[in-house]
Parts: sequence; C-alpha cells; structure tokens
Amino acid sequence: MKNVHKLTEGAILLASMAALILISTYVPIVGGFVVIAIPIPFILFSAKNNIKMITAFCIAAVFISFFAGSLRGLALMLIHGSAGVVIGYLVQKNKSRNFILLASTLILTIGMVIFYSVSAAFFQLDIIHELKTSVNESVKQSEEILKTQGQEEQLEKLQEQGNLMINQITTLAPSYLIFTAVSASFFIQWISFPVVKRFGVNVQPWGSFRNLSLPKSLLWYYLISLGAMLLFHPHEGTYVYSVLINAKYLLEIIMTVQGLAFLFYIFHQRSVAKGLGVLVVILTLMIPIVRYIIMVLGITDLGFDFRRQFEKKE
Repeated sequence: MKNVHKLTEGAILLASMAALILISTYVPIVGGFVVIAIPIPFILFSAKNNIKMITAFCIAAVFISFFAGSLRGLALMLIHGSAGVVIGYLVQKNKSRNFILLASTLILTIGMVIFYSVSAAFFQLDIIHELKTSVNESVKQSEEILKTQGQEEQLEKLQEQGNLMINQITTLAPSYLIFTAVSASFFIQWISFPVVKRFGVNVQPWGSFRNLSLPKSLLWYYLISLGAMLLFHPHEGTYVYSVLINAKYLLEIIMTVQGLAFLFYIFHQRSVAKGLGVLVVILTLMIPIVRYIIMVLGITDLGFDFRRQFEKKE
C-alpha cells in the first residue's frame, strides 16, 4: 500500500514536471518565469524518499522531459531538476538554508557550464558571442542615428563604450555565470519552499538578513585580489587578469551584501522604518556611488567588527 502511494505521488509529480516544461519551452515570456518552478516536483519527491526511489524518479523524468520539450526540455530538466534533487535531499537531511544555497548554486553552475559547452560545440549556439553581436549591432544603429543628427563628435566616445562593454562581457563571463547561479538558487528556494511546506515538508527557516556575518577570510581574499591588481598590473586578456578581475568583482558584490546586512542591523537597533531599508537597496542597485559606500561599510564591518562596538554602545 505504501509503495502504491509513492508510485501515485511520483506519477503526479512527473506529470506536473511535464506541464512546467511544456510551458517553459513553448509559451513565450511566461515560460521564462515558470522555469524557476521546475525544481518543485524534484524537491517534493527527494525530500520524502530514499536514493533508490529518487534515482528511478530522475530516470523517468529524463524520458518524459525529452518527449515534452525535446532537447530544450531535457536541458531544462537536467539543470533545474538536478538542483531540485540536491535541494530536496538536503532538506530531508535537515541542512541549513545557507548550506542548501551553496550546494544548489554549485549544481546550477556546473549545469550551466555543461549546457554552454554542449550548445557551443554541437549546436553552434554561443551565448557570449550572441551577446557581443547584439552589442555591436546596437552600437552601429546608434552610430547611424548620431550621423543623421550631425553629432559625429560623439561617435568615438560611443565606440569606446561599446568596446568596453564587449570586453566586460568576455572577461566577466565567469562572474556573471556564478551570479546567475546564486540568484537562480535563491529564487528557487523563495518560490518552492512555501509550496513544499504546504505538502508537509519541514524546511529550516532563513536567519534574519540583518544578522548575516560572512567569514572574515573573504575580506583577506578581496584585499589580496585588489593588491595583486595594483602591484602586478596584469595585461587585459591574460589568464591572470581574468582570474583577478573576476575574483575582485565577485568579492565586491559579497562586501556589498555584507554592508547591506550591517545597515539593516543598525536600522533594526534604532527601530528605523523598514521602508528606508528597501529604499537603500534600490539606490544600491541603481547608483554606483551608493553601492561603493555600502561596500565600504561591509568591508569595515568585517574588518573591525562594528556590530560588537555598536552593541557595547547600546
């Protein structure tokens, strides 16, 4: 009787997965949002079953996703389904949300790297090349508009901006990939966990964002990458330059997150309205100078333990 219930539950979840893949593959715009829900059936099944049952479920999912969405559907299932399996199994083992975020980010990163490599090698679909082509076309269209308006003096500046953007796309591609994986992993948890809770799956709660305190070693990594950039001045396009610039970019994002957490901590201590915190986040995303100030706050918080000093003053 128990096995019949598990088979029925598995069949329903596989049907749900097929519906999500169909929408993600064939429905424009809406499919782009629905794709983030593909891990939900995998999370639900993996959170309640053993490895043997999970493996059987995944094998069935491979065939069903291929029939539902062809190669695109299969790729979506392999990337998001793998993340769902990992998340569900870690939920079953009662792991923390931060650990689940790191593990699912790693799985998504590996999946996207494999997808990019296969697409470029076998289907001549190079996403980075397509982005660079789009930027070039946009620059050319802007040049034509400037010429018709008699603003030829702006052409050189426009070309420099276009070349800079293309170089950034090429150089910072690894950082963009990791950032995308982290964001996707976070949104998967945000969307799926309220759903799986309704089906009786116990999920560890997030800790308060204001209490976030990242390892101090990250500050040293940032200072080392920044110091290496200033001391060695690696040539743009070299492997060393790519490694250092990506490390610096990612660590600056991490320091900014730490700075926001520290600011939210102060707001909580001072009973500041939550709307101000939301405004700060929006300004941080939109205005570079605000982002730089928040990043400096994060660096000083990690380096000098400002929270403890703030508590003493309280």
